[in-house]
Amino acid sequence: MDKALVVGGTGPTGMPIVRGLIDRGYAVTILHRGQHERDETPAEVEHLHCDPYDEASLAEGLGSSTFDVTLVMYGRLRAAARLLEGRTGQFLSVGGVPAYRGWMNPWLHDPAGLPVPVAEDAATVTEPGEDEKGYRIVRTEEAVFEHHPTAAHFRYPYVYGPLQLAPREWCIVRRVLDGRDRIVVADDGLTLHHHGFTENLAHAVLLAVANPDAAAGLVFNVGDEEVLTVRQVVELVAAALGHHFEIVSMPFDLAVPARPLLAQPLPTHRVLDLTRVRTVLGYRDVIPARDAIGVTARWLADHPHAPGEMEEQVLTDPFDYAAEDRLIDAWSHARDAVVHAAEFKTEPGYGLAYSGPGGRPRSKEVFDA
Repeated sequence: MDKALVVGGTGPTGMPIVRGLIDRGYAVTILHRGQHERDETPAEVEHLHCDPYDEASLAEGLGSSTFDVTLVMYGRLRAAARLLEGRTGQFLSVGGVPAYRGWMNPWLHDPAGLPVPVAEDAATVTEPGEDEKGYRIVRTEEAVFEHHPTAAHFRYPYVYGPLQLAPREWCIVRRVLDGRDRIVVADDGLTLHHHGFTENLAHAVLLAVANPDAAAGLVFNVGDEEVLTVRQVVELVAAALGHHFEIVSMPFDLAVPARPLLAQPLPTHRVLDLTRVRTVLGYRDVIPARDAIGVTARWLADHPHAPGEMEEQVLTDPFDYAAEDRLIDAWSHARDAVVHAAEFKTEPGYGLAYSGPGGRPRSKEVFDA
């Protein structure tokens, strides 16, 4: 039986990856600190307990073991790549999209904002001054391929689903549970921000395990095939929980309560090009994004976080409803004061090329076939 090592394996995407490896006939070992044992982990999985963030501890934990497949998604990836050189058949690793120049610092582009979409050959961070985190991620990717030229590396976007440490949807779910009937979004919530559902990301990684020759030496963007707007996420979460919000749109600079949903200091888009993973590995979503949001919302409602828990600290959402109400009320009064300020002799339209609702009427009432 082939042996697989998963460094991590107890997190949001680690558990479905472990299950997938077992289903494919691998004897699986997970290497982690032992602080987050999961009841869902299959009993036949072997556990190596050491600190993957400490190279000496990692070396001791690995000993002289060899593996047919190794997946590193936790700890110090550079150290793991170095220690496992020559000791594994296939090496797969997980990193992040901050590698791209402008993902975390949109002002690196002029005008500000990441190009849309971003493919794997897009510019990456080359100087620490551009983005320190992104710079370290890129150097780590280089180290992976230095030690494992046939590795496959996956750039994860924000992850959502059960057990996620930064559950964006909790910003909405808690407001549902707290009985809030209004929620603030920036610029009508039209920002596109690529996320990946846990099961979908795990599926992409497992496709590389099944197709090692095709995946060898490549970096892959991964994420949901459909990129939802912030407003769509709010509406889908509310619908999944049988709730209705008045969605209050404000200009970005005023929409302070919407910052945790945007997770960036501009309302510009962050969208990945998934062409490579779709064409090379045949990736398709296991669970469509619109369904996955509902799954996530219901799980969070059934497993609510206590106020002030780590997840809320990571999100930096204070859930200060009194301040939100004051802001919404002030905005409503201001909007009412200006809504009739301009009277147009000829009201601007959508252009004669637009033929949708409210656009140019048809020239004939009956269509001639």
